[in-house]
Amino acid sequence: MNKKHLHVITMTMLLGMISLLTSCEQHNPNYQAEMEQASFFHKSMDKLTDVIVHDIFSPPVASRIYAYSSIAAYEALQPAYSDYQSLGGQLKELGTVPQPVEGETYCHPLSAIHAFLKVGRALTFSEDSIKNYQKELYQEFEAINMPADVWKRSIEYGDQVADHIIAWTDGDMYKQTRTYPKFSINDEPARWQPTPPDYMDGIEPHWKEIRTMVIDSAQQFAPLPPTEFDTDPESKFMKETMEVYEALKVENLKEREERVAIAEFWDCNPYVSHHTGHVMYATKKITPGGHWIGIAKIACNKEKVDVMKTVHSYTLTSIALFDAFISCWDEKYRSSLLRPETVINRYIDEDWLPALQTPPFPEHTSGHSVISRAAAIALTSIYGDDFSFHDDTEEAYGLPARDFNSFIHASEEAAVSRLYGGIHYRPAIDYGVAQGENVGKFVVANVNVEK
Repeated sequence: MNKKHLHVITMTMLLGMISLLTSCEQHNPNYQAEMEQASFFHKSMDKLTDVIVHDIFSPPVASRIYAYSSIAAYEALQPAYSDYQSLGGQLKELGTVPQPVEGETYCHPLSAIHAFLKVGRALTFSEDSIKNYQKELYQEFEAINMPADVWKRSIEYGDQVADHIIAWTDGDMYKQTRTYPKFSINDEPARWQPTPPDYMDGIEPHWKEIRTMVIDSAQQFAPLPPTEFDTDPESKFMKETMEVYEALKVENLKEREERVAIAEFWDCNPYVSHHTGHVMYATKKITPGGHWIGIAKIACNKEKVDVMKTVHSYTLTSIALFDAFISCWDEKYRSSLLRPETVINRYIDEDWLPALQTPPFPEHTSGHSVISRAAAIALTSIYGDDFSFHDDTEEAYGLPARDFNSFIHASEEAAVSRLYGGIHYRPAIDYGVAQGENVGKFVVANVNVEK
């Protein structure tokens, strides 16, 4: 063999070794394909949603769990994809995230799932449920014959990233707000009052104190204020109240049934209590943010995207949801407007009940309107304006699927559902959509994911 041939063979072997080190799939031909790994991540996100539902986290708190867990997964996966960049230095107070050791082989999808589950476990109550799921999932990974050193190294790297994200969560004021006082109730006629049937205290009155991720502050996109409270039957406020009162009194039966279906589909109330005589029981459901996480999954599966774009989709959506909740809750407890149910029972019809159970926090603006538009903007930035989809997210809760022409179309229906449900006046919906649009566009413009 001459020197020329020896050189060619040596270079070929070198290139082969470099290729071997770039990806866990290439390191072992038995590794799962990229799309199968994406399915593992979808399954893990579904598990997190199940735990959030079981633990009855409020919508704002649920958005926090989704965001931090998704960011952990993103940061553990990103080093394997040169077209993507870290969020370190882009999100508020998120410093440089630990990086893998150069030249070592990792299975980054495993690192990502491990980081995701570790952060999710740290932020929820049902730790054992996630631990048991993780044990079963890792048995599936073991069945693909991953080299022991790659497995160990990948888990350790996932731990490093997760620990970094968990340390970051400690500075967001969540723990401090657990000790703050409850929302004060007084007799001001326009001020929010607890609503039937449980008359619960206002949820998360200090959520505006939570550190935002992208927007400058909770007040950056403050919406227009609600219509001035006025019980004169000819006033603008009472006309808006009558619109809520009559929303399901349309003569056309088909239209009325459709409005009820829309209200129920987008209810997303994590805790609905039922009272029958002396018996009370509750049903648990997905949060509004969880519904949009479900829509992100639908988009990923329809487009058959790889694991990196899957995690990208969840991460950008959850960041938009997180900041949108902070923006919305800032306004809710600033205006502290009472709900339509309270006004209608006091001044119009004492026996009237809304189609949906009124959530326990002030009215303006509509949380569904704000967060749905923000999430829709985030998903549109990834999948485009005319992305039609079949939304079966609520089938697990006994509701039929609905079809949408775009994410914006879905967000518009989510917004108006609150009028049909009897829990929001029109301004809370319209101003909430504008508020969410501002938040969503700002997040998309200021989070640089792809290089």
